[in-house]
Amino acid sequence: MLRFENLTQRFGDFTLFENLHFRGDHGCFALRDEGGGGKTTLLGMLAGTVDTQGGKVWIDGHSMQDTPSAAHAAKAALAVVPFDCLTQPSQTGRGFLEQRAAERNVTLTANVLDLAERFGLIPHMEKRFDQMSLGTRRKFYLTATRFGAPRVILADEPSGGLDGPSRAVLIDLFKTLGKDRCVFFSTHDDELANGCHATTLGFPDLSRANAG
Repeated sequence: MLRFENLTQRFGDFTLFENLHFRGDHGCFALRDEGGGGKTTLLGMLAGTVDTQGGKVWIDGHSMQDTPSAAHAAKAALAVVPFDCLTQPSQTGRGFLEQRAAERNVTLTANVLDLAERFGLIPHMEKRFDQMSLGTRRKFYLTATRFGAPRVILADEPSGGLDGPSRAVLIDLFKTLGKDRCVFFSTHDDELANGCHATTLGFPDLSRANAG
């Protein structure tokens, strides 16, 4: 479902990482790096928001680097939870969910609304994103992963800003998604990684062998 080969990122003479490889099917994969060595940059490259300086990414068999139609198909198979979750500051929570539903050609189904309620989002539906805490914004993005059937979920520090009950909901969500999808996320949270039975990866793992 998620595959990348020879991914490289340099800034001038500084090499952040090079020749990273991964091949993963369904399940949860936790990217760990205590040194802050480029997790957000790597996730941006996988999501297509950061240019690759070498290598290729495939999402559900579609290459991000080939034709525009292939890149479109790859992005359509993705659900992304970025770090700050503040892409559109003036958008309300309800507007965000309605927009994501429209992009997937689906409606606000009962399972999505149930997840929003479990995350405690109902009182925040009419708030703008710039009026929300980071944790609340993140929970809206996590809820949106239930729209349609994305094959790959990318998340950057998904438990950051979440309280204990919400972290329990997140663990349950990732365990459910990982049954038939690829959930690839960065985290410093041992409870999250262990709770969803994630395969733990560091940059040395990605540079020397394929996973999955």
